[in-house]
Amino acid sequence: MAKRPIFITSKNKPFFEEKTIDFQFFNGFSLTQKAKSIISLHQSAKTLGIEKVLEVSSKSDSKMGWALSAFNLLIDFNGDKKISLECAFQGSKVFEGNIQYKDIYHKTSLEAKKDPRLKSSGAIIGFEFEGIFWKNEPKTAFYDWMYIQALYQNNLAVIYELCTYKAFSDIEFNPNKSINCQARTCAILVSLIEQNQLQEALSSKERFIEMVYPKAFVQSGLF
Repeated sequence: MAKRPIFITSKNKPFFEEKTIDFQFFNGFSLTQKAKSIISLHQSAKTLGIEKVLEVSSKSDSKMGWALSAFNLLIDFNGDKKISLECAFQGSKVFEGNIQYKDIYHKTSLEAKKDPRLKSSGAIIGFEFEGIFWKNEPKTAFYDWMYIQALYQNNLAVIYELCTYKAFSDIEFNPNKSINCQARTCAILVSLIEQNQLQEALSSKERFIEMVYPKAFVQSGLF
């Protein structure tokens, strides 16, 4: 058995509810094994009354869920270009000594995620993307902002379809190993839309943080 979170929309900050689900995990890296694990996760969620869960990852059997993976979702970059959210996120990390690897912006998503420098450069002190610096706290704020901006900039039709779901999963997300999760961000996005607060939240970095993250909301130190 394994455990994975399901993220459900919520009317209140932090605009998601997290439910940990016990399910049968099928070992292996093949898409077939991943698909079995996703089905098992969603079936277990259904027994708890959580219906119609969208898997948001590159392993999703949903075309939309696959497209919403950070590996595939594109964000505007440098005026007239687009890069994957994965490349934007990894290339924006700023390490101790003000070290940043902006060449990652021009890699593939897989190359960006596995760049060995990201593991050997010390602590992350923040993020910088197109001249705007983000502090580490709240820890998921930069990722959430970038993800939602990417959808808002280029995928309004996808957003409308996304709003037909109330629960989201990411079979690749292990909360013991990382903190940012595209399924959680989708729950936040849909919740903001349902409360008619998305445009206000995206009006500025400061307003986004103020609206989405309770001051007492503590996140773990993983990245």
